[in-house]
Amino acid sequence: MSDPNAQSGSPDKEPASEAQAAQTALGNTEQAEPTTGPGRSAPESKPTPTLGRLFLDNLWAANTFTVTLLSLVLAIVVGAVLMIISDPEVLSTFSYITARPSDAFSASWTLVSEAYANLFKGSIFDPEAFSGWVNGDNGWQAVLAPISETLTYTAPLVFTGLAVALAFRGGLFNIGAQGQATIGVILAALAGFLLPLPPGLHLLVAVLAGALGGAVWGFIPGILKARTGAHEVINTIMLNYIATYFLTWLIVQNGVQDPTRTDAISKAVDTSAQLPRLLGDNLRVHAGILLAVLATWAVAWLLNRSTLGFELRAVGANPDAARTAGISVTRTYTLIMVFSGILAGLGGSNMVLGSTASALTPLVVAQIGFDGILVALLGRVKPWGVLLAALLFGALQAGGNRMQSYSGISLELVTVLQALIVIFIAAPALVKAIFQLRAARAARLQTSLAKGW
Repeated sequence: MSDPNAQSGSPDKEPASEAQAAQTALGNTEQAEPTTGPGRSAPESKPTPTLGRLFLDNLWAANTFTVTLLSLVLAIVVGAVLMIISDPEVLSTFSYITARPSDAFSASWTLVSEAYANLFKGSIFDPEAFSGWVNGDNGWQAVLAPISETLTYTAPLVFTGLAVALAFRGGLFNIGAQGQATIGVILAALAGFLLPLPPGLHLLVAVLAGALGGAVWGFIPGILKARTGAHEVINTIMLNYIATYFLTWLIVQNGVQDPTRTDAISKAVDTSAQLPRLLGDNLRVHAGILLAVLATWAVAWLLNRSTLGFELRAVGANPDAARTAGISVTRTYTLIMVFSGILAGLGGSNMVLGSTASALTPLVVAQIGFDGILVALLGRVKPWGVLLAALLFGALQAGGNRMQSYSGISLELVTVLQALIVIFIAAPALVKAIFQLRAARAARLQTSLAKGW
């Protein structure tokens, strides 16, 4: 039944209804009014974290810097374990570790600390040499000798690392940096001791000859990939063998082999075709490291600032989409391998025009082409990352020589350290699991950094 008072509009109910409506309206008005203004306090807001706090929060996150640093730590720890188990004297102290644990720990610490100290002294800085220079016992060359050796080993690795990284960015796996460097070193050496040219021109021609040799050896798999679809990995591996055996055959030919020697070695490159040394004749670092830095800048500019670099990255990301957009995939594949070959050829020419060697031998190129693959992976196929990775590998190589001489550590252990570093960096999920890294908040940190600047 309906309420009669409601239907008749009883005056007894109207005052109460009006009062309730007024109270409700007043409450809604008070809720709708802003909380700021004269006489009113602003609501408490969560304080914005500072840049330092964001840095600390991201320090133990799974970002590139943390993963790389922890990969180095893991490699050093595993390397220390390998040193201990490979030393019979130190390992024997673990047979009675329960009786005298201090012997095992002391012997292990002595071995590992001395080995890594010699690695540092041989690659970066030797405090004893600095003290001798201050006291007048030795010259300044001894202080800069570790850096000189590191940069000497770094220069060719920068070129071969860039060669592999550039191909990676274009979607190609260039395994042929070793062969391209071999042909580059052959033509650079031939130009260095067969062409009678004045000093400045002779060096320029020799360097360009090395670049031309690498370009030719890179053009072959590039055009085969572009025209026939032949896989570049197979082609470059086969070309590596051809280049190696061609070098071995060429060295012993008349006019190339050193007439005063019976072993497989060529004539020496003329001094007019050799890269000048930067710190005097007593230190091996030469102008090749400057060319390496210039090449790194050039590759970075090519990839990030040029139209060709955009096409290269587009083809590397999706060749079908790039072809639909009007980009010539055939032309791009060919140019990628040619440029990669030029870089690898320059790396090879550094081996004979620099201070590493002055003549052709079967092992003149060493393993710079294959090491370039590791350098490219460690540098995450980015030009400046490749330069830093090559610097690390050069330091390991230079310091490894001192480790072997002063600590008795096998030089092969340095190669194991290099491999461990690459393995851990190539498997970031493993590093994240071992150290329980949380997800990185890179976007938030980058935004804060941008606002801070």
